[in-house]
Amino acid sequence: METNYYELDVLNEEHQNFRNELATINKDGTRKWVYAQESSGRFTRARSIVAYTLLAFLVITPFIRLHGNPLMLLNVIERKFIILGVVFWPQDFYLVVLILLTFILSIGVFTSILGRIWCGWACPQTIFLEFVFRKVEFLIEGNARQQIALDKAPMSATKFARKALKHSIFLVLAWMICNLFLSYIIGTDELFAIITSPPSQHISGLTAMVVFSGLFYGVFARFREQACVVACPYGRFMSALVDPDTIAVTYDFKRGEPRHKPTKADKTGTNTEPRGDCIDCGQCVVVCPTAIDIRNGIQLECVNCTACIDACDTVMTKIKKPTGLIRYASANAIKHDYAANGAPKLFNTRVQGYIGVLLVLLTVVTVLFLRRPEVEAIVMRQPGTLFQKVGEDKIANFYTLQFINKTFTPKTAEIRILEPEGATLTPLGEYGNVPQQNVQHGRFLVTIPKAALHGAYNTVRFGVFVDGKLIKENQTTFLAPEH
Repeated sequence: METNYYELDVLNEEHQNFRNELATINKDGTRKWVYAQESSGRFTRARSIVAYTLLAFLVITPFIRLHGNPLMLLNVIERKFIILGVVFWPQDFYLVVLILLTFILSIGVFTSILGRIWCGWACPQTIFLEFVFRKVEFLIEGNARQQIALDKAPMSATKFARKALKHSIFLVLAWMICNLFLSYIIGTDELFAIITSPPSQHISGLTAMVVFSGLFYGVFARFREQACVVACPYGRFMSALVDPDTIAVTYDFKRGEPRHKPTKADKTGTNTEPRGDCIDCGQCVVVCPTAIDIRNGIQLECVNCTACIDACDTVMTKIKKPTGLIRYASANAIKHDYAANGAPKLFNTRVQGYIGVLLVLLTVVTVLFLRRPEVEAIVMRQPGTLFQKVGEDKIANFYTLQFINKTFTPKTAEIRILEPEGATLTPLGEYGNVPQQNVQHGRFLVTIPKAALHGAYNTVRFGVFVDGKLIKENQTTFLAPEH
């Protein structure tokens, strides 16, 4: 008969009701503060390498210059985006949206295959909280037991000094994180100008820095895991992406149940009752940053941080049992014992559908990016003007022109009339030489013989030539008399 994990714990009220309440909220609705014990092990070491690599990338990137521009800039205010050195102008905003959609969908694909691996390994919230703020907390206040004792102790000079030092460092870190993210939005030059100039010259910038510094301090000093459990939308729609074939941090209930505390009978080998490998030590719970019990099964609050895997492997090693009681596995892998009966089916129909959509998006983004013109030309009939008569047999219209050079080299651009025949273009000023990463405005006059016109509204087709090569065609309206 197949072992049913939930029937084994049918008398455990807390186990049965875990999905009806948050592990970080008391029954009276008050906050249950999480004192996560510091973990160690192979997954913790791997996550540390990933986290500090991403932190280094995050800190260094705004200061890296390519052709005079930052490597990354997401200036929503001025609608200028630079991604890995490629500048996207407002005319390219559709590409930015498609790239963002592709990134979000790629996270969805990874989630459907590997669970919340983004949350546990790459999310800035997790990286800053677990590998920056908690490290400071462990350094100043000690391990989880010492932190609990310190919080329960009455106020004293030692307690006040430790708390003051910790929160002072938290405030400095929050200010640094705020400035770091602002450098991605306004650029390092503008950020240094706000920092070094008198506050009266940058009231709005200073206000934003204070507000966001306070926000980051509140998130990492107080709100903490609630950002993942309550506020983050990704944790909510994640449940729609996973299925029994999704690989996630999972407890092997078939091997671990029934749980038991070690007894003398176990040591002497005289115990005859069924025993699982789980000794109910609770180490997987005390290291969890969201205070859940992974033995209850896959849960919304689990961020796949792997701390419970390292904690359980350490215990299994000490009691001379095989490691992997908690491991990366799918629910079906444990239920059907794929280790003995074949490999799991990772790419089921649903995952294949996600991957198909992702490949289509990647193809569309790649094609649109490769076809993006180096020089964008916007030609419009000058607003507020009508046609002009030129002699007895010609009609003229004024047009405005905007050249946008998206490359890092100066370009020579030119507008030519392709249709109708007989039309002439007269530039009104110089506008052909376009500097790198710049916009140039100009005006010109188009004159067409009356014989080539048909009614009040006519069409003029222009060709945009860059360095003598036709790269784009524009079409606009030409006004003329009715008769």
